[in-house]
Parts: sequence; C-alpha cells; structure tokens
Amino acid sequence: MGEKDMSEKILEDYNDVFSDIVNVLLFHGQELIEPSALESISVHSQYKGEDAKLHEQERDVAKKWKRYNVQLAIIGIENQTAVEKKMPFRLIGYDGASYKSQLQANAASIAPVVTIVLYFGEKHWCKERNIKSLMNIPKELDPYVNDYKMEVFEIAWLTDEQLEMFKSDFKVVARFFVNKRRDPDYVADDPTEIQHVDEVLKLLSVMTGDRDYEKVICDEMKGQVKSMCDVAERLKNIGRQEGRSEERINAVKFAISLGASEEKILKQYSKEEYEKALALMKA
Repeated sequence: MGEKDMSEKILEDYNDVFSDIVNVLLFHGQELIEPSALESISVHSQYKGEDAKLHEQERDVAKKWKRYNVQLAIIGIENQTAVEKKMPFRLIGYDGASYKSQLQANAASIAPVVTIVLYFGEKHWCKERNIKSLMNIPKELDPYVNDYKMEVFEIAWLTDEQLEMFKSDFKVVARFFVNKRRDPDYVADDPTEIQHVDEVLKLLSVMTGDRDYEKVICDEMKGQVKSMCDVAERLKNIGRQEGRSEERINAVKFAISLGASEEKILKQYSKEEYEKALALMKA
C-alpha cells in the first residue's frame, strides 16, 4: 500500500475477513478456507541490492493456509488505490521471497504461493498484468522467458452477485466502493452491523483519502458506531461542527478588521480561534 502501509492491524489481518475475500474472489463463494485454517506469517523479507546492502520489502498481509497441520499454500493480499505499471514485478518479488523462505526452512515440500491485488480505484486497471508484456524480449529468447501473471480484483466493479457472497465486514467495504463508483454523491446507508469497526474506518480513510473517517473512530472507541448508517450520521455532525468553526473564525477575522482589541475578542472567542484568524489574515 506504499504510504498506505500501517503498523497497526489492518482489516485483512483478521482471519474471518481474509478467508471471506479469498473464498469469494478465488473460489466464487465456495467456503473452502475456514478462518481457523489460516495462520499469519511475517510480511517482511530481505534482499541484497546493487549496493551490496540488505534491503527490506513488506507485503500488506500474508497467511498460511493449513489443513491437518499440512501447509497447503501461502496467500498474500495487496491493497492498491492507484494503478501501478510495474506491479507484476513487485509481486513476483514477494512470491519469490516466500518460496526462498520455505527453502531456507528446509520445508519437506514447497507450498504454492498466491498473491492477489485488491484495487479500490473507480476506473478499470489499465496497465499490463503480466511481466512479459512489460519487457522488450528478443523474439529468439521469448520461448525461454518465464511469464508471471498477477490477479487484480477491481473492488468498485464487483457485481451485485459477488457482493452478496461476502459474509464478513469486507461486504460493507466492497459495497461502499461499488456504490461510490456508481454514484459519486453516494452517502453510506448500509445498516449491516460491522464487527471490526476501527479497521473498516481506517481502510476507508486510507483508500478514499478522506481523513474524516479517522475522526469517526473517536466515537467508535465509545461503542457508538456499529454500521455505515452510524458513520454517515457522524460525518454529518463533523461537517456541521467544522462549518460552525469556520463561521466563528470568519467572525473573529471580521472583528479584527474592524479594529477590535484582542482582549475584547477573547471575551467571546477562544485563543485558538483568535490565532487561527490572525494566521489566515497574514497568509
């Protein structure tokens, strides 16, 4: 996620959400992966660069899929808000690091590695999805160059049928982005109860670039936010409060322009409002 990477828990870290995403997007709704069959693994790996120094690369989230203590696969999920031209190369690096770690651990058998990209943009992914299409390969060499294809799922373009398959909080997230794409003025009205409210709001904040969702988290900590309907109501209140704040600062600016003294202004307004008004007038 680049700047979007967060040290704290992200929504897909929860096994119920991770398994739900994979079951719907890869297995078309079949519940092949149970949350209890997933085990979190390190998202950090190291490689030696041209400067001979060790560099670290980091996935968004990755988990082992196990059955009867047998590792079946390693699955990774990457979140993207923007199209990245060379994304296939980044993913092959992640997958290669996962294979290498299995070799270094002397695994009895090597489990397959699958990485999927969740793309939250409103427009279709317009760049290539495999590495061969991103290279100029001499035709004589082409038959010998292995390809790598990445799987991109355009969340805002999921069908209604796909949305109905989700059973976790990701259903709320996916429905939000689909509705936003269909109607830019869409106001969240989903009454579905959210289990991981804090992580859903952080994901929405990061993927939309709207920091107001982070402000709602303060209410969530008090248990006041349980659905997107509650979120919409809090956002309205935040807008009203910010509108009133702007009105008060404009009033202070007007008072200053009329020559009112600081002492007189501070009888009705706060020191912070006075200083903000002064700063705006000097800008």
